[in-house]
Amino acid sequence: MAGNVREVVVRWREELDFEGGAPGRPAIRVDGNGAAATSPVELLLLAAATCTASDVVVILKKQRVTLRSLEIAVDGTRRETEPRRYTAMHFRFAVRGDGADEAKTRRAIELSLEKYCSVVASLAPDIRVTYDVALQ
Repeated sequence: MAGNVREVVVRWREELDFEGGAPGRPAIRVDGNGAAATSPVELLLLAAATCTASDVVVILKKQRVTLRSLEIAVDGTRRETEPRRYTAMHFRFAVRGDGADEAKTRRAIELSLEKYCSVVASLAPDIRVTYDVALQ
């Protein structure tokens, strides 16, 4: 197998309750119904948010911004019919940091969402990805 390969393992617990993660690391709980834990489709939003958050932190640091806080909320819009995949994702960034202005912050977010975030880049190309930002 060529390339950078990652592996996760999922174990069924009961009903639609699972636990999994990368071998040798703490497992996370996932609930297929989304009642007792985060659901798989919510986990996809979480993965996209943490991926772009990591990029934004690194890019802002390179822009000499001293980050004080970063919060990202993501709304995912799903189809009504099967497969109920996402058709749109909207990210809401709340950023506070010394030296953080709108231009630097938007540049960091756009670089992440359009170029660097491997999770967003792995999504179907017809998913509409939008964002807004609030500087605090």
